[in-house]
Formats: sequence, structure tokens, C-alpha cells
Amino acid sequence: MSNTENNIAINEIKSIRCQECDHLVALPLALKRGEDAYCPRCQAKLASYRDWSLTRLLILSITMLILASIAFTQPLIKIHLLGTMITTNVLDGIRMMSEQGAPLTATMVFFCAVAAPLSLPIAILYLHLGSRLRLNLRPVLLMLGKLKEWVMLDVYLIGLGVATIKLGDYATVYIGNGLIAFVSLMLLSLLMLININMDQLWQQFYPQKEIQRSPATCHACHYHFKKMPLTHCPRCKSCYTPRQPMSLQKTWAALIAAIILLLPANLLPISIFYLNGQRTEDTIFSGVIALVNSGNTPIAIIVFIASIFVPFFKIIIMLGLLLSIHFNSNIHPLFRMKLYRFVSWIGRWSMLDLFVIALMISLINRDQLMTFTMGPAAFYFGTAVILTILAVEWLDSRLLWDTYATRRKRRSGNTSPNTPQA
Repeated sequence: MSNTENNIAINEIKSIRCQECDHLVALPLALKRGEDAYCPRCQAKLASYRDWSLTRLLILSITMLILASIAFTQPLIKIHLLGTMITTNVLDGIRMMSEQGAPLTATMVFFCAVAAPLSLPIAILYLHLGSRLRLNLRPVLLMLGKLKEWVMLDVYLIGLGVATIKLGDYATVYIGNGLIAFVSLMLLSLLMLININMDQLWQQFYPQKEIQRSPATCHACHYHFKKMPLTHCPRCKSCYTPRQPMSLQKTWAALIAAIILLLPANLLPISIFYLNGQRTEDTIFSGVIALVNSGNTPIAIIVFIASIFVPFFKIIIMLGLLLSIHFNSNIHPLFRMKLYRFVSWIGRWSMLDLFVIALMISLINRDQLMTFTMGPAAFYFGTAVILTILAVEWLDSRLLWDTYATRRKRRSGNTSPNTPQA
């Protein structure tokens, strides 16, 4: 190959550091249609070809806002109970939770089921208008990159199904006018989360020169810039440190707090049901047993997995990962990375129980004849779920690879970039 061809090849390649294992990888400056680039060491997705323009995202955002006005205010389901037709929507359940003296628990449900989903289209609208008005877009771009874990419309829809089956024992259930809009909103939010390309948006609004050799990486906006004694990222202006500061300390704090909160969450009643003056209290586990006894075994399995198995399983895995870092475990980091990604994916599904409670509260409230109220365990459970999500987010996964990288470096002095898998 001639010197000219060598220069062209070098100019078409950039070096980036993997966000999950800190491996230096050589990538082409632009991927072709349908291509994805993966880290050869930890299999993390480094880059993806996404050609959705801001105009297309804007059209999708306007559609989502129109659907949201229907999905959040119109009835999702209707029930015929004690001679009365009762309807409920997303906001009704949140309002009822707050009126029963649990504003913090209601805020958790509101954020995951309403605020986070609405933030997606509103952020795109702000980017479109803000770019023309020359506003500061950096905070919105940073927020947009963190929303994926908190948009839980799909979890809420499963919760609606569970609540419908539970209510079938006491009333006749009908589909409400807002259900189609809610399902459509959920599908469009998933479509946006899949196709939005944060790197493309950052480069569109704050273009920066690509660094081809030994880059430093911003943890906030994932920009790769030249290693210099910088204290702030040149693109998003966030404070720059080589690693996420206080990662282990914050993760341990969130995890220990979640463990403590899960004790009252599972021992105290999470729901209280009054029928003809008779009071019935259910913990999370006794609620599962009640579903089995009533013949709803598939629903009982879903609730058991989401509300009991997932929180405890997630804590066990996170404890294992933290201890493996502290004791420099010999377990291959790729296996630990798979566990880390798994708990990151399943954690949000534990909010299912709170969504079911919000729906039940708004539908069953017939004074002395039949009343459904929230138990004290709901707040502890919701807080524990949020803390476990934060624990995963705060853990710097590159710590899992540090000992492995040190051993590899001692065996071989080769530090050249590798070609990613596409």
C-alpha cells in the first residue's frame, strides 16, 4: 500500500474508548446503513447507524404529545361495580394515592408513568425551537441521554393487565377510550428510544473535531477529545474526571439503603382491602398467594417475578459485582458484564406493583361496602426499587475490567486499538 493510501486509511479511522470497559477501539469515521459497531472485548455497542433526522423526531414528538393528552386523561378501563360504572385513567390513580396521604409514592408513579414519557417529546421540541432561538441545549441533551431507564409505559401496561384480572373477581371490566391511545403512545416512545441517536444530536448542535489517537472520554456526553489537563468537557461543559467520581461509595450507599428498605417493604402490608366492613391486609407475598388461590396462577407468577424475585436477585448480583471488584476476583469480567447488563434491564419492572396499586385505588373506593387503600409497604418498596436502579447507574462498569486489564498488560505490552465487530 502506498503512503497516500495509508494516509487516507488513517484519516478514515478514529480511536474511541469503550464506555463500559475503557478498551481503545478503532472505528471508521462513519458507519454504513444497517451497521453497528461493538467492542471486541466486552461486546458493548459503541456506535450504530441511525439516520433519523430531527424533523422526523419532531413529527413523532408532536404525535406523542397528542396521544398523551388522550392516554393520560381518558379512561383506560371501566368497571361495573355495585350497580355503578366507574372509570379510571393514569392521573386519577396518582391523585388518589396522594389524597390517601402518600404524596411521595404518588410522585414516584407520576415520574415513571407520566413525567419521563412526556420528557421525550418535550425535549425534542425544545431542541428544535432552542436551536433557532440560540438557547443552551446542553442540559436537555444530557437529560435525554438518561431517560431510557425511567420511561415505564410498558411496565404500566402490564400493571393494567394485572389490575384488570384482579378486578374481574369483583366487577365486570370494560376497555376504556384511552387504552388505544395509551398503547400507541407506548409503542411510539419505544420507537423513539430505539432510533434516537444521541451522538448524532450532539454533533448536530455542538460539532466537534474527531480525535483520532488516544482520546479521553466524557462520561456525560460520550465525547472523545484530546487528552489535556482539562477540568471540563469541551462539548457538554460537564466536569471531567478519568473515572466516575465516588462510584463505589455511591453504589454501596444506594444498595445498602435498598436492602434496609426491602425488609419493611416485604413484611408490612402493601395493600388493605375492605369488603362489607371486613379488613384484609396483604403483603407482597400474601398477594401472590391470593392470586394463586383464586386461580390466577400466570398473573401470580408475573407479580412474584417482578415484585419479589427481581429486587432480591438484583441485589444479590450487585453485591456479587461489588465484592468481585473489592477482592479483585478472577471471574472473567465479560461474564460479570453480562450480569451487570441483565440487572440494568430488569430493574425497572419492579415498579409493576405500584402501578397496580394506583389503578386499584382509583377504581375500588365505594365507602363502607368496598374500599381499596395503599399499605405502608408501598413507599418502602418504591424507594427500594428506585435505589437499586440508581445503584446500577452509579456503578462504573470499567472497574470490573481494571484487574483484568492490569494482568493482560503485564503479559503483553500491546496497546494498539482493535477492530470492532460490526
